[in-house]
Amino acid sequence: MRDAEFGDRRARARERLDAIDPHMREGGAEADPQRKGWFEAVYELADDDPAGVPWANLVPHPLLAQWLEGRSLKGLRALDVGCGLGDNAEALAAAGADVTAFDLVPRAVEWAQRRFPQSAVHYRAADLFQAPAEWRGAFDLVHELYTLQALPAALLPQAARALASFVAPGGKLLVIARARDEGQQAVRPPWPLTQAQIEALAVDGLRLVSLEDIPADDRLMRHWRAEFAKEEPAK
Repeated sequence: MRDAEFGDRRARARERLDAIDPHMREGGAEADPQRKGWFEAVYELADDDPAGVPWANLVPHPLLAQWLEGRSLKGLRALDVGCGLGDNAEALAAAGADVTAFDLVPRAVEWAQRRFPQSAVHYRAADLFQAPAEWRGAFDLVHELYTLQALPAALLPQAARALASFVAPGGKLLVIARARDEGQQAVRPPWPLTQAQIEALAVDGLRLVSLEDIPADDRLMRHWRAEFAKEEPAK
């Protein structure tokens, strides 16, 4: 589905979305610090064309797909953060997990449900910063891809605590994000994360288990893929 014509539509959509992103202009960030209005506008303006959603590639992210190769998630409860059109959530479910997937934008959730009408994934509209109380400590695997890099740096500590709160004792947090060096400026969203920003996700009982620095290739920019584990309570 990703052909030249799709790419042209995406490029035009990107221009439209950049033009209305408050974080792309001086002083605009104060008007919409969490970019909620902008995320809603993305799906509204896309009008059911996936080319209009910059992160929607209609396949699981290749670094998640690689991580899942040969891995069974059977019996695990998984949470997909910022699920968009659902491809990553469906990949987690195909690996055997009982998946809950949420997005800030109800229209994204409805779209994902239409794409996968027979899905076993529990799709929900929810806010990372005001998530349902029953999700606290409820998941053996929490998967986060590209939500953190879409948030201003000032919100990352709050986002880290929110992610940690979802992970059950003995569970894992898997984070995939674009990478940049310390001191390298990121002047516009998405803001690739530094190693220190990834390491700072180890809060509230989470411990960094592995951090891969994955170089750019002809498909992807440089990325981090990090796994965190939450300690079991002492007996």
